[in-house]
Amino acid sequence: MPYRKTLVAAVVLALAVLIVSAAERAKKRDAAPQAPAQAEKAKKPERGQQFMRLTRDARRRPLALEAAVVTYVPQDCGQTSPTVDLVAAVHVAERSYYEQLNEQFSKYDIVLYELVAPEGTRIPKGARPAGKHPIAVLQTLMTTVLSLQFQLECIDYTKPNLVHADMSPQQLSEAMQKRGESFWTLFWRMVAYSLAKQGYGDDIDTARLVAALFDRDRSLALKRLMAEQFQDMEGSLGAIEGPKGSALITDRNKVALEVLRKQIAAGKKKIAVFYGAAHMPDIERRLHDDFGLVPVATRWLVAWDLKDKGKR
Repeated sequence: MPYRKTLVAAVVLALAVLIVSAAERAKKRDAAPQAPAQAEKAKKPERGQQFMRLTRDARRRPLALEAAVVTYVPQDCGQTSPTVDLVAAVHVAERSYYEQLNEQFSKYDIVLYELVAPEGTRIPKGARPAGKHPIAVLQTLMTTVLSLQFQLECIDYTKPNLVHADMSPQQLSEAMQKRGESFWTLFWRMVAYSLAKQGYGDDIDTARLVAALFDRDRSLALKRLMAEQFQDMEGSLGAIEGPKGSALITDRNKVALEVLRKQIAAGKKKIAVFYGAAHMPDIERRLHDDFGLVPVATRWLVAWDLKDKGKR
């Protein structure tokens, strides 16, 4: 019975992998003629920082999926504060990744974190994702199938310098309603993007997926397959955002940065923003445009260890 549950979970996870994979492959492959406005937009150089990457050894074997911690300082040389670290969150990862974050978080005046929850919510230690929401279900499946830990279980949110900086469920619901969105419309927007870009006869790595499901180290094989998609998740999630953004990312980021503004006004000088990697490109743009902050340093933390256990 445990094996059966694991296999079912793996199949569900595989579906998510294939959807993201199709979107990413389409983005890189698409070379069809564009309308003038689209072509101009496509040629516009992107400003920004990479917040997630996949590292490989000399033989191109995956070593790790890594998440960035990027430090931003005032562009005005006459200012020394505030400094803001964008800490890209991976919601399901190795326990050692969260242990490093707990240690790092103790060094900040304040850490702003994401969680769609009522204002003032304090997360108890060892919390688990609750409810039957598709995202919570998927995250729970990932911890089982990939042999990883869930963020809420490992990050110590009881520390006084951790501050909630996100919407309440009611606020998010109202923002999505205002935009005519739902979680399912966002999901199908991403699927539609994938299907619209995908050419007939493309080979989505079905063979690799099946091989991973029956690999002697199934969790490692699936992690490696999924990590290849996660390293460029910002591109695929662009389909969710659309030209006017989305409640799920854009509107929540506005709330987070309003909390940031208040913390700066309160005299906090060394600040971290702990949000999912997909949120970071938009947050980075706002740090530059609204706060006059520019990146000066990046360090990388191993979120998923992808080395073969027999070759360490």
